[in-house]
Amino acid sequence: MAPVLPLLTALLVFGYGPVGSLGCDLSQDHVQVSKENIALLHQMQRISSFRCRKDRKNFGFLREMVDGSHMQKAQAISVLQEMLQEISNVFGTQQSSGAWNTTLLHGLLSGLHWQLEDLGTCLVPEMKEAESALGMEDPALAVKKYFQGIRLYLKEKEYSVCAWEVVRVEIRKAFSLSTNLLDRL
Repeated sequence: MAPVLPLLTALLVFGYGPVGSLGCDLSQDHVQVSKENIALLHQMQRISSFRCRKDRKNFGFLREMVDGSHMQKAQAISVLQEMLQEISNVFGTQQSSGAWNTTLLHGLLSGLHWQLEDLGTCLVPEMKEAESALGMEDPALAVKKYFQGIRLYLKEKEYSVCAWEVVRVEIRKAFSLSTNLLDRL
């Protein structure tokens, strides 16, 4: 099951990776929004991660997901788009709004929405390439499964403060691991 890490990682990738190699033009502000989203995730910490060590979970993140060496450009774009959307879905829930500082959460969701719109300009020209890839498991489907696991975890833990902290840390890790995805395309 692919974890939330890839989605967050995608945000970093677009912030620091060579997006010009994708053949699409992301705005100059994309890098700044990525940095702001990472900073917001850091600021959202409400309790020590150490206090939640008993709630830690391995969400099954696959390093191959952000390796990129086995993906076509269009697939990488699709994965990044799916990760951004899934992160937005997780943090956009009613349960999430009760767990985080409203101002920080709104800032994160606004940044994710903006990045999704900016990334949308890359999806249309690259979709035919992704559709024509043969013999490859859909990486975006792996991202969906990963986030499904995160949502199930939150539900099982009854959306506790520690469960949200574990998910926040997982997503921050994803940002740092995804920086290599675009470098390898």
